Amino acid sequence: MSYRRELEKYRDLDEDEILGALTEEELRTLENELDELDPDNALLPAGLRQKDQTTKAPTGPFKREELLDHLEKQAKEFKDREDLVPYTGEKRGKIWVPKQKPMDPVLETVTLEPELEEALANASDAELCDIAAILGMHTLMSNQQYYQALGSSSIVNKEGLNSVIKPTQYKPVPDEEPNSTDVEETLERIKNNDPDLEEVNLNNIRNIPIPTLKAYAEALKENSYVKKFSIVGTRSNDPVAFALAEMLKVNKVLKTLNVESNFISGTGILRLVEALPHNTSLVELKIDNQSQPLGNKVEMEIVSMLEKNATLLKFGYHFTQQGPRLRASNAMMNNNDLVRKRRLADLTGPIIPKCRSGV
Repeated sequence: MSYRRELEKYRDLDEDEILGALTEEELRTLENELDELDPDNALLPAGLRQKDQTTKAPTGPFKREELLDHLEKQAKEFKDREDLVPYTGEKRGKIWVPKQKPMDPVLETVTLEPELEEALANASDAELCDIAAILGMHTLMSNQQYYQALGSSSIVNKEGLNSVIKPTQYKPVPDEEPNSTDVEETLERIKNNDPDLEEVNLNNIRNIPIPTLKAYAEALKENSYVKKFSIVGTRSNDPVAFALAEMLKVNKVLKTLNVESNFISGTGILRLVEALPHNTSLVELKIDNQSQPLGNKVEMEIVSMLEKNATLLKFGYHFTQQGPRLRASNAMMNNNDLVRKRRLADLTGPIIPKCRSGV
């Protein structure tokens, strides 16, 4: 209560009167104190974390080499501190001798036949390793050696028991070869409506300009043969997604579209999904693994659009919530069931039940 009473006397003060009575130097000091800077934000550059308050003019140019020479000279002239207790190499105390573990009296009384003792004495490490595997002593060897010894009638371990410390050597897997698709040539073939071009794969080609990707979407509007279009890992963004959405509203041939592992936000994904009701040919759409999560609101809107579509059969996206995941799975199952019924009934055109069309 006392602290609150102390604050009561400042309630009726006139701030304008106090500010008007301050001098120019006092106002400058107050401005420095009230400057909105964040010294704890590591993402800001050092010059923006705190205001530069130095007023001293530079005395001259900075000479780094001369400073390093001076520091080295100063370090050499500084004498080392002498040890308080000089080292003489004298050993003090008793020398540690490890204690010998007593032998198990049962093992001391165990005797084997002379032939077996002679065989074990002359056995190599590889033979001892196979014997240990047969006796079930799997801790003396790696799992690979243990199961190889059990499943073979001959000696398979060529290195002996000392090979336990070595890791299992696996065959190296070569890296995947880079995508050899010629971007400009493929774009011209799409524009020329090449009948031999049915699949376009631009995966993992990261140097494709955004205008070129948009040109692909524009060329697919008039193409009549391309059925699969994939741009995984091409750094595509929302403008590319918008162009592909406009393409889906016109294209009647494309069956598979894959835009995974890109920089498309929730707005671009929603534009793609919203174009599905205008397209009756697309049966597979993959949008997973974007640079930023879509969010629950976007996922709910995606599911609502999927439930209104009757032609999409596969939707490649891992929903974060169980509710949208279940609804999307049911929508895809219903669409596949519609295809099965259409095939059995030998009908043409989509079958849209009333419960799916919202009527």
